[in-house]
Amino acid sequence: MVMMESDSELSRGDAAPTFDLPGTDGETYSLDSFADNEALLVVFTCNHCPYAKAKIPLLNDIAVEYDDVGVVGINSNDADEYPDDSFEAMQEWVRDGRIQYDAYLRDESQAVAREYGAVCTPDPFLFVRDGDEFVLAYHGRLDDAPNPDDEPSEFYVRQAIDAVLAGDDVSLDDVPSRGCSIKWKDEN
Repeated sequence: MVMMESDSELSRGDAAPTFDLPGTDGETYSLDSFADNEALLVVFTCNHCPYAKAKIPLLNDIAVEYDDVGVVGINSNDADEYPDDSFEAMQEWVRDGRIQYDAYLRDESQAVAREYGAVCTPDPFLFVRDGDEFVLAYHGRLDDAPNPDDEPSEFYVRQAIDAVLAGDDVSLDDVPSRGCSIKWKDEN
């Protein structure tokens, strides 16, 4: 396990990079799949990382509690080296209820992770609808618990979501996400 902190080149107000990825439910998803949402939380995550696993309950709760927010997990890890992150394992985690996001997607080529500038799991990006597109409102930690076993006392992502749904700017600083490094394929 290599702990990393994210530092994406996306800035607040930048449009969400497009994607067209297979979901664990057999559907293919793009940004247009979430056109009815006011906000979109895209989280680069995986099955094996203890940092990512620690945040699954929070992401599941957000997916249930916020009707106007799409919650999308994207797994970009090299599944040949990390079989727990295979598409089949992802499907199993959705089937057995461990993951309840609106969509759990596979980025086999790792191109989407590169477009977003994601470097760790979890690496969350919160976008708000601006006309026909989603623009970045917040990129940072989900909460104030720096380690997987720490209990959070402040939930940054909830504050950011509440702000964008109220039509306000997010007043939080973009504190780099922390987690395991994305497991890049040799060619990437």
